[in-house]
Amino acid sequence: MKITHILESTRPIKSDIRNAYIDFSKMTLSLVAVVTDVVHGGKPVIGYGFNSNGRYGQGHLVRERFVPRVLEAAPASLLNDAGDNLDPHKIWACMMTNEKPGGHGERSVAVGTIDMAVWDATAKIAGLPLHEMLAQRYGTGQANPRVFVYAAGGYYQPAKGVQGLLDEMKSYLDRGYSVVKMKIGGASLAEDCTRIEAVLKMLAPGQQLAVDANGRFDLATAVAYGKALTRYPLFWYEEAGDPLDFELQAKLGESYSGPMATGENLFSMQDARNLIRYGGM
Repeated sequence: MKITHILESTRPIKSDIRNAYIDFSKMTLSLVAVVTDVVHGGKPVIGYGFNSNGRYGQGHLVRERFVPRVLEAAPASLLNDAGDNLDPHKIWACMMTNEKPGGHGERSVAVGTIDMAVWDATAKIAGLPLHEMLAQRYGTGQANPRVFVYAAGGYYQPAKGVQGLLDEMKSYLDRGYSVVKMKIGGASLAEDCTRIEAVLKMLAPGQQLAVDANGRFDLATAVAYGKALTRYPLFWYEEAGDPLDFELQAKLGESYSGPMATGENLFSMQDARNLIRYGGM
């Protein structure tokens, strides 16, 4: 059993939406396929992965550093102890060979995209949905058939306006979502408050709104927004400042009493641990 090859394709997103920090007009992402010599139903088992939007495609890193390490490794060294499946942890360690600690940056996106595809292939080889396999290995053994989801949108867009925002949020609510999320920080505080109030007015009992600043604010702006947002029953106030500015997050928590969210742009265990230690969360 072995991985025979790993393919990557960088594709454009081509969207005119933007958040408080970036627009997606020239944004790309990577699609990765991990091909194995295992055959199910007459076809090779292939795992697929793709990286988060907002981080660009990682084709060069994937092809130059991480794919060669996997393909050059002894196939048996990448298998589990029973030898009947891939071992994602061993493959991850192989990819990170000769990588310095810290400064994770874009390499975490490249490694993570391959890692996603490896886990997909591993679950397919085991003949299980990935969530069931993870529950068996790391959870209680019983997979929860339900998971909380929310609809994230509310991006800024040319000529969209408040009515366009309301139409978008209504489309999510009509599909059954009970929590919707919109962007803030890409307009003035007054304009963002107008947008927030408009969405809140359309929500029915049991429906809630979260807001996301995408790391745009310095401390003074984050606190100013927090003071303005306090009067709204928000589901959460997300990523006010730079993801690695743990002091900002902690100080914001001292002045903002509502629920806060952050962490999606931390790409290492060490950074997540520092958020817990120093971020006031």
